[in-house]
Amino acid sequence: MRFIFKTSYAQDIRLAKHGGHVFWYSALLLALLAAPWLIDEYWLAQLTFVLIYGIAGLGLMLLTGFTGQFSIGHAAFLGVGAYTEAVLTNAGWPFPLAMACAALLAAAVGVVIALPALRVKGIYLAIATLAFGFIVEEVLARWESVTGGNAGLSLGPPAIGDWQIDSSAGFYFICLVIAVAATLGLLNLLRAPTGRAFVAIRDSEISAQSMGVYLAWYKTLAFAVSAALTGLAGALYAHKLMFMSPEQFDIIQSIDLLLLVVIGGLGSVHGAFLGAMFLIGMPQVIALGKDHLPDVIGQAPGLQTLVYGLVLIGFVLFEPMGLYGRWLKIRTWLQLFPFYRRGMFKRQKSFQKSDRLK
Repeated sequence: MRFIFKTSYAQDIRLAKHGGHVFWYSALLLALLAAPWLIDEYWLAQLTFVLIYGIAGLGLMLLTGFTGQFSIGHAAFLGVGAYTEAVLTNAGWPFPLAMACAALLAAAVGVVIALPALRVKGIYLAIATLAFGFIVEEVLARWESVTGGNAGLSLGPPAIGDWQIDSSAGFYFICLVIAVAATLGLLNLLRAPTGRAFVAIRDSEISAQSMGVYLAWYKTLAFAVSAALTGLAGALYAHKLMFMSPEQFDIIQSIDLLLLVVIGGLGSVHGAFLGAMFLIGMPQVIALGKDHLPDVIGQAPGLQTLVYGLVLIGFVLFEPMGLYGRWLKIRTWLQLFPFYRRGMFKRQKSFQKSDRLK
């Protein structure tokens, strides 16, 4: 069991709390840098998708996990970023500038949806974001002169001047650099006063407002930053697929993103990437398991949806803290063994508002 004796405030807000963090995260970074030479091209492509979905998960995690604003229309921001990147790249814009514009336009759209969302919360906010997702999908399908409509829109690999990045390894390194930068940026935001205001709003809006937190400003800012990160992931997503259609950014994609943060672990940066690994890896596991199932089950068209639903129900009932929460329990068990208490992580009883008045 490691005990950290803190002697300064700077030590308290340091990203790496102790030497173990420095060692393990450095080892992880080295493994990711060596991945193109250690795994074949197919698995490198899957790892690239994990990084892209991890960036999108960071955006939704900031909004839902840290600010407490529920959204089931986040695929709309992914689509805005992807189509902006495609249109600007096809117009001859350099890759970095087009990607920055994709993030900025997605952030602007996030501000637009945040303004009416300030008046609602809970299930009503979810319905508002769901309606927004349908609107964006319809715009992408109907605005044929720009988006190509239902026929789709294609684009080439990213290019910086005359340098075209058309190899899988080159694009993987771009995604890795952006994922690391987005993660560090989010971690610094969360330990700043802005991030603490986000968490205060999530825990109690009334308490946060009584402490001087301007709810409208911080909720709008959370939507903008979340949409910008998701739009950034959408720009990378567009270059990875090289073809887009409005159906790729429908309600199913939004539910996948929500599934990502819930299963990964709400309220944790690690959970965004753990959830992305689940989202990308689960179809591979299902495909491998089909060979060992009877044909009536293995060839059923709704098998993947059924498995996703059962996994989500299992996590909600037995592990609401997600994959990262399970890892925290395993780590604590290893550190305290044989003195680990079984009820250490037992959830406290929750009361309805009417019960608190009794």
